[in-house]
Amino acid sequence: MQTIPTRDFDLLPDLCDHFPNDVNVFETQFNSYGQHQVFCGQAVTVKCFEDNSVVKKLVGTPGQGKVIVVDGGASMRRALIGDMLAEEAIANGWAGVVINGCLRDAATINQMAIGVKALGTIPIKTDKRGLGDQDIDIRFAGVTVKPGDWVYADLNGVLISAKKLELLES
Repeated sequence: MQTIPTRDFDLLPDLCDHFPNDVNVFETQFNSYGQHQVFCGQAVTVKCFEDNSVVKKLVGTPGQGKVIVVDGGASMRRALIGDMLAEEAIANGWAGVVINGCLRDAATINQMAIGVKALGTIPIKTDKRGLGDQDIDIRFAGVTVKPGDWVYADLNGVLISAKKLELLES
């Protein structure tokens, strides 16, 4: 057995084929940003709406290879992450970010060593009201994500599993 590699290849189809009863795939079509098109790690969840205060605080903490999963209510009116927060996430060891919402600074983030999935882009920053929740169960696009679930992402989409998935070496 091997740990899932984080290089560019079609990981999700293989995971869906080998573990059909252990995966939940988001129904939405995320756009991919950053240099890491394939990433995985345990989920740290955030629920917020047009206020990235919790996300900003979280990227400043040790990520230990985990993935931040943000339910931003599918808002297309404010960006929940930009280049400065992405840079901080990289510096603190986060593997990636999945956003049910938007980001900004897309061209810059595309040059960064991180994987980000988002619904789209918008240049407008969020309001900072200190609102949002962390480490709670969140649900969007047909999938519930619990803190500690495993997140797997590639160009095919994003999936969630309650357990770490491993593929046999071929």
